[in-house]
Amino acid sequence: MTAQATATTIEDVLIQLEEIITTAEKEKESIGYFAALYHRVTLKVKEDLDAGLFKNGSRLANLDVLFANRYIFAAREWKKNPNSLLISKSWKIAFENLSGSSNLVLHHLLLGMNAHINFDLGIAVVEAAKNGGNMNDFRRDYNAINNILAALTYSIFNKLNLISPFLSVIGFTGTKSNSMLVQFSLGNARDGAWGFATDLYTKSGDDYLNFITARDSTIEDLGKLIVQRKGLMKIGIFLIHLFEWKKPDRIIEVLYEHRKKYYKKEELNTIAG
Repeated sequence: MTAQATATTIEDVLIQLEEIITTAEKEKESIGYFAALYHRVTLKVKEDLDAGLFKNGSRLANLDVLFANRYIFAAREWKKNPNSLLISKSWKIAFENLSGSSNLVLHHLLLGMNAHINFDLGIAVVEAAKNGGNMNDFRRDYNAINNILAALTYSIFNKLNLISPFLSVIGFTGTKSNSMLVQFSLGNARDGAWGFATDLYTKSGDDYLNFITARDSTIEDLGKLIVQRKGLMKIGIFLIHLFEWKKPDRIIEVLYEHRKKYYKKEELNTIAG
C-alpha cells in the first residue's frame, strides 16, 4: 500500500494514521494531536470487531473506513496545499488553528471532533447506507462508534490534565457531565450529526451537494466559536496556556499510547512463522 492510497480496511486506516502521527512527531506539528486520539478510537473499534461485539461487523467496518478516509484525505491535502478547495471548511478552520500559539491542546481536539463528528460522520453514514441498507440499519452502527468515542473521551482526561495542569483547576475537564470536552462530544455533536445524516439521506443531485455545502458552513462557524475568546474565558485560556506543555512531539507521545507500528497482515504472518 502506498502512502497516498485510500484505506480499504481498518488495518489500512491504522497504518495511515500512524504515518500522520509519526510525521507530526518528527516535524513537531500539532496536527498529530487529533490523529493520536483518532488512532486510539480506531484501534478500539478494531478490537471490538475482532471480539465479535457487533451484530453486523462487516457493515460497521465499512462505515468506519469511509469515515476515517475523510479525515485522512483532509489531513494529507492540507499538508500538500493549505489553500486547496478540496478541503472542507470544517476541516480548514481546524487546520488553520494548528499554528495558533495561544490555542490549547483541548482546542485542537475539539476542532478535530467538530469537523469529523459534526460534518464527516453524517456523510459517511449516508454513503454507507446508500451502498446497501437503510438509515435504520445504520443507527445501531452510528451509536456503536459514538459510544466507543464517548468511552475513550473519559480515558484522555488524565492525559490532558498532565499536559495542561490548569485544565481541571479552571473546570475545562473533569469527571462531571458539564465539562467542556464531555458536553461537546456527548451532547449536541452526536444528536446533530445523526439529524444531519437522516436529512441528507433524503437528498439527491444538486440538493444533496447543496445540503452538504450548507452544513459545512454551519460547522465552520461552530469551529470559530470553539476558539473564540471573550471575558473570563480569555483569562482562563491564558492561564491554562501559560502552564501547558509547549513541545508538540512530547504532547503527541503522551496522547499516542500505541508505540508499536500496526503490522500489516503479511508482516504478522512472517512474525508468526
